[in-house]
Amino acid sequence: MNLGALFTTWDVPWAVTTALAVTAAIYVHGWLQIRRTRPEMFPPWRLVAFLGGVLAVFVAVASPLDTFSESLLFMHMAQHFLLMSIAPPLMVLAAPAVPTLRGLPRVVIRVLQPLFRTQAIHGIGHFLTQPKVAWVAMNAAYSIWHIPKAYECALASENWHNFEHACFFFTSVMFWWPVIAPWPYRQRGSRWLLLPYLVLADLVNTGLSAFLCFSGRLLYPSYAAVPRMFGLSALNDQIAAGAFMWVMGSTVFLIPAIGITVQLLSPRRQRMRAGMLAAHR
Repeated sequence: MNLGALFTTWDVPWAVTTALAVTAAIYVHGWLQIRRTRPEMFPPWRLVAFLGGVLAVFVAVASPLDTFSESLLFMHMAQHFLLMSIAPPLMVLAAPAVPTLRGLPRVVIRVLQPLFRTQAIHGIGHFLTQPKVAWVAMNAAYSIWHIPKAYECALASENWHNFEHACFFFTSVMFWWPVIAPWPYRQRGSRWLLLPYLVLADLVNTGLSAFLCFSGRLLYPSYAAVPRMFGLSALNDQIAAGAFMWVMGSTVFLIPAIGITVQLLSPRRQRMRAGMLAAHR
């Protein structure tokens, strides 16, 4: 196996690719519609963010990251990184709720409109985007699927593997929703609470990554049963995967935490807060 195969061996899943293409088309149509009335809220960068998220999902499931995920743990962790830490925040940054609904065909909108006006749907949306629910869901999915038996099950079954990826993606969308707070989401509670939200998630990632790096034993035996690529042993592959998760995962959690801190401590925000307090006296 030569190094070029890591960049050229693509296996496109047409069902997922079709779903991604349809999703992108719906968002683009809705974005064009809403730009007519809210151009300041939906600048071009939101469209770029959504399409970038769709592209990240496509790369995760169709590129050599997926092709070699059963041979190299490092590749599998890079695939998970795209599905959890790149695609979801990009798509949430695009404020997808309203453009997606407006981008649907009119007949579908007429059918769904009464449903989306019900208290039950609003209640489900409110529940799923609560920070404590989103935090537990994402970190539970992340931790449980890296338990050796669960991970080996996903490697052995294509259906369980796809379900694993769906868990990672959708719980990560939930996780990033309170952090980014896309319109028309209303922030509940103080944004200061997002700092422990992000830092504690980073601690979970750090603990799992450190365990992969320093356990001293192979956690996923399937990687010892396949031909090793590029002379990389299964244990060294596991260490490399853990190091990748540690560095890249921490970066994704801590940069937003720093950004939120700077935002909350900015003089402009402090003046706005002081003005609001004065108005309520």
